[in-house]
Amino acid sequence: MTAPALTANPPAAPVAAAVGPAAVVAASASAADSPIADSLDALATWRAELDRQVGQFGRSLVEHELLDDADAALLASLRERLASDKLVLAFVAEFSRGKSELINAIFFADAGRRVLPATPGRTTMCPVELRFDAHLPPQLALLPIETRLRGLSLAELRTRDSHWQHVPLDPADPQTLALALGAVTRRQTVSVEQATALGFWNATQTEDNPPQDDVGGVEVPAWRHAVINYPHPLLQHGLVVIDTPGLNAIGAEPELTLAMLPAAHAVVFVLAADTGVTKSDLSIWREHLGHASLDRFVVLNKIDALADPLSSPEQVQAQIAQQCAATADALKVDPSRVFALSAREALAARVDGDVESLLASRLPPLERALAAGLLPRRRHLLVQSAVGVVQQLRASAARRLSDRRRQHAEQLLELRGLRGKSGAKLRMMLERIDLEVSDFERCTARLQALRAVQQKILRAVLLALASDVLRTELAAMQSSMASRPFNLGARAAFETLIERLGASIRRAQNQAEEMRQMLEASFRQLNAEFGFAFSLAPVPDLQGFQGELDLIAQGYGRYLGILQAWRLAAPGFAEQFRRMLLSRLRVVFENAAGELELWSKSATSQVEVQLGERRRGFKRRREALQRVQAAAGELEQRIAEVQGQDDHLSVMLARLDALAAQAIASARRLDAEGAEGSPQRQDAA
Repeated sequence: MTAPALTANPPAAPVAAAVGPAAVVAASASAADSPIADSLDALATWRAELDRQVGQFGRSLVEHELLDDADAALLASLRERLASDKLVLAFVAEFSRGKSELINAIFFADAGRRVLPATPGRTTMCPVELRFDAHLPPQLALLPIETRLRGLSLAELRTRDSHWQHVPLDPADPQTLALALGAVTRRQTVSVEQATALGFWNATQTEDNPPQDDVGGVEVPAWRHAVINYPHPLLQHGLVVIDTPGLNAIGAEPELTLAMLPAAHAVVFVLAADTGVTKSDLSIWREHLGHASLDRFVVLNKIDALADPLSSPEQVQAQIAQQCAATADALKVDPSRVFALSAREALAARVDGDVESLLASRLPPLERALAAGLLPRRRHLLVQSAVGVVQQLRASAARRLSDRRRQHAEQLLELRGLRGKSGAKLRMMLERIDLEVSDFERCTARLQALRAVQQKILRAVLLALASDVLRTELAAMQSSMASRPFNLGARAAFETLIERLGASIRRAQNQAEEMRQMLEASFRQLNAEFGFAFSLAPVPDLQGFQGELDLIAQGYGRYLGILQAWRLAAPGFAEQFRRMLLSRLRVVFENAAGELELWSKSATSQVEVQLGERRRGFKRRREALQRVQAAAGELEQRIAEVQGQDDHLSVMLARLDALAAQAIASARRLDAEGAEGSPQRQDAA
């Protein structure tokens, strides 16, 4: 049962003054000039156009009965991805660096006010996820911090609605929207023991502990996670924004660094321009963001704080440039990835519709970098998927049409040979068809035997990727870790686990390749002996899943060093770590198994299809001869009918080729136009 809706406590002072319709119109106009907004709009339009092209091709295949179950599943998967593809952008920073204000300035200025709370001091106290799901009402879903004690991961809790509290949101009323979202700032006071159990207090590393009050209480966030379902145009286009709190909260929620941040397409790391890279900033970077697999952008926010009436504008600009260079050097990043700006001034400029002040805030260069760095890559990956699927479907349809045309050619040759022949000749032809059918049916037993061997090998392949393998290997890792005091053998046990799981993926790849070789040899023989057109696609390359395994090893391995041993010893942390690790590994192995199953099903499906086509061909030949035998005058009419059917198949094949080529060309053209248009949009901005 869903918990009662929570009423958010209003902040002590209004977040911002209410604005009139004119200001909202001005904000919308200025927000429309955002490069990332323009690019997301273009990406959504592009995806819709590509989906239209793919859908038209798929409908043609269905109309002509050229789409079997395996191909239909492949097409449905592509269209689902085109419809729901997400672009995940994570904002990470220590407290009071201005993350929420930056998110407001980039994405929500069209509300005419601040949407996310961004008052001085500690504001966002828990990870906040902004997304849009059309199946849910606009709402703020809050997960109480106490759920951390149960050892359940966020992934598991997402599907358990009863654990969350909900605040309805009214997107049409920015004032109430901002007040409701103020709930994410709520705190509560607990004992040191409770803070330790929740992961916010460490007796051995006291420098990161929050302060205690007069009676020894510790202030911790009231919520573990917040999800805002909000029908903003950018979120409706597939953008997901993650706003994370400071170092202590990040470390207390391992799923952030083990699942959510690695899954993000880019991370924006926010620093304060007046302080540069502090010790806690550097800790976040080294522990959670330093690995190169993340696409990272660094922001030096609050450059307005460097304004000095005793310094010239040139001197202030020199200080900003110096801070940028020092930041790039400290974090070991390309200086082109460091952006100095003022989120507060950018938000005010967008709300007021002041283009000159927006340029002075220096926000547009960051937006252009995000648009140019992220969206073309997402578009290119979608193009690759779409082109691959369309090419596979076109090849499958072409094989089936070619087989039908070959049967028509045989039938035409047979019918034309009957011109001027006697009834005895017709009877001989019918007897010959019966012999051909009898000879053909011999192949069914061989195909059944082949299918049995294929299924046996497939079971062996999938056994290497089964959940039982994961549970067994994780149990072995836990046993090895427990055999050493303070989990000191954790890293070695974890590395052994990753090595053994990698060996399982490689074993599945090798067994699948053996299956391919067996099927290819059998198909070659059946094609030669019975005139089939069986073909086999390459085995799916599981190297990508090996890469995902390496990323998991890199992310989770950071928690297994000597310096992190205290975290594993914390109550509930080890169990949550195990459950999260099992969940991530299961996704990798299930996806790998799914690709191999789909490949095997595709091979089996074409056998069933061609068997059915061949039987229908024999039936049509017999019926044609019987009709000619009953009425000799129908011979020429029947020849014309078969010729017409063959001409129709030829036209159909050409049309399908044209539709497939059109879909592929459209995808590549739109991709090229988007790549060429990005710099133009940047220049225009």
